[in-house]
Amino acid sequence: MATTISEDFAARTAPHRRELLAYCYQMLGSVHDAEDQLQETLLRAWRAFDRYDPARATLRTWLYRIATNVCLTALEQRSRRPMPSGLGAPCDDPDQPLIRGEEVPWLQPIPDRALGDPADALLARASLRLAVVAAMQYLPARQRAALILCDVLDLPAATVAAALNMTPTAVYSAVRRARATLAEADLGPEQIGARADPPDRALVEQYAVAFENADLAALEKLLADEVILEMPPSSTWYTGRERYIRFMARVYTLRGTHWRMLPTAANGQPALAAYQRSPEGGYTLHTVQVFTTTAAGITHNNAFQDQKLFEYFGLADRISGEES
Repeated sequence: MATTISEDFAARTAPHRRELLAYCYQMLGSVHDAEDQLQETLLRAWRAFDRYDPARATLRTWLYRIATNVCLTALEQRSRRPMPSGLGAPCDDPDQPLIRGEEVPWLQPIPDRALGDPADALLARASLRLAVVAAMQYLPARQRAALILCDVLDLPAATVAAALNMTPTAVYSAVRRARATLAEADLGPEQIGARADPPDRALVEQYAVAFENADLAALEKLLADEVILEMPPSSTWYTGRERYIRFMARVYTLRGTHWRMLPTAANGQPALAAYQRSPEGGYTLHTVQVFTTTAAGITHNNAFQDQKLFEYFGLADRISGEES
């Protein structure tokens, strides 16, 4: 009997798992925490599955109610996950040493492969873009949940109220306040629940070629005027094309001009795995860089240096250099 229940549970919950993972990620800002809380959600759901009543709620709604409680409990023990630009002013001097911040629980990207095919509707949502997830981290946990459940998942206010142990009126108020906070970050309601504009992957491919060639002039042409460069776990960040290029000149001076850039993807955005030439031969993984593009060019490069994150992306620690 237990085997039958387990098989039925697995089959019926399977279609919802990727969306639940995306929800946990949006709530927590960490791909590792999201995986952990998804497993906790499914464990709690499995234990209560024999008591699930489809007359009271759809399976999807029931699972989101459990996931919401799991994430809210997790957030009671965790601080928000910022990006460097959320902690202080940009650095004016790209020649200064980077300030390390390993003690900060930085926001993490989520690889597209964790959420399905790149054309999947999940990855087309603007709400999964790094900038939106980063802005959501500044919302109180219940506001964050209310906003995602109402504006992204389009659940009725009464359903959201039951999940959050609030009245529908309180849910409307929470969503209103959340929207106002995000509006201050230039993120309107149409950018939260809607589909995102398709990124310019060709532009990032050109960036990869220019990076490998250490061609600063070519790199400069691909950047928007107010481009932002962030590099967790360093808390140092830069804004503006001139500072970006000065920093890249420093990178080539300190780390050499021999690099390989392999394409990947995260948060529905184009990304590159940057490999640095190793003295022992071949190339070692240095960063995963996630790009935001507009008609003006590359507007944001979030470069992450995190071994556990590399493993989650399924990236090799070392390559021969023939993979590009």
